[in-house]
Amino acid sequence: MPVLIPPLFFASTINVWHVFLTTDPVGQFIIALLAVFSIFAWAVMLGKHSELKKMRQLNLLFERKLGEERHILDLPENLRNRRDIPYADLLADALEAYWRAAAIGKEKGDDQMRSRLEHAENAIQRALARQSLRYESSMIILASLVSGAPFMGLFGTVWGIMEAFSAVSVMQSASIQTLAPGVSAALLTTISGLIVAIPSVFGYNILLGHVKTMITELENYASNLADRIELEAR
Repeated sequence: MPVLIPPLFFASTINVWHVFLTTDPVGQFIIALLAVFSIFAWAVMLGKHSELKKMRQLNLLFERKLGEERHILDLPENLRNRRDIPYADLLADALEAYWRAAAIGKEKGDDQMRSRLEHAENAIQRALARQSLRYESSMIILASLVSGAPFMGLFGTVWGIMEAFSAVSVMQSASIQTLAPGVSAALLTTISGLIVAIPSVFGYNILLGHVKTMITELENYASNLADRIELEAR
């Protein structure tokens, strides 16, 4: 049995393009800018999600390979110089600092294990901070879109309503029919702002959860790495 849709449904359907065309130039500019922001926000969210997923897979694979090695102080070059992998970057900095401190100690005749370990731990902490910033990159962009898009939409709405009332004020008589098009056009900017902000806030929170989890995993790996270097150095 076919579903009968009341004619009023079609009568009440909003022609968004028509409303956009009736919007003043300022409102059209804001809507167009928000449309660009929406595309940019989706690109950032999808790109960041793909980046975090790839880095986590590389980290787990590298950690598995590193666990198969009996000694990490004399690793082959193919495991030491993988700077694209966060875990490998920490290891590379730690080993470079360790052996640099050892070489300087031998030259000065004061090669102490405690000095080598301290240099390695300091290098791990620096690499940890650098990789944490790498994890958090692009997140400030999403946070800005979440905060700024609704305010841009609200600004467009207030401006549009002000323009609508200004146009009505010069008329001898005003009615809802003359005021409604301007108000609906103004409200379109608020809708545009929400279209940007709502997906962005969900995407931001999801990505932020992934970033915090990966930073915790990175900190645990850094602690284990420092312990392993200390045990092998003795």
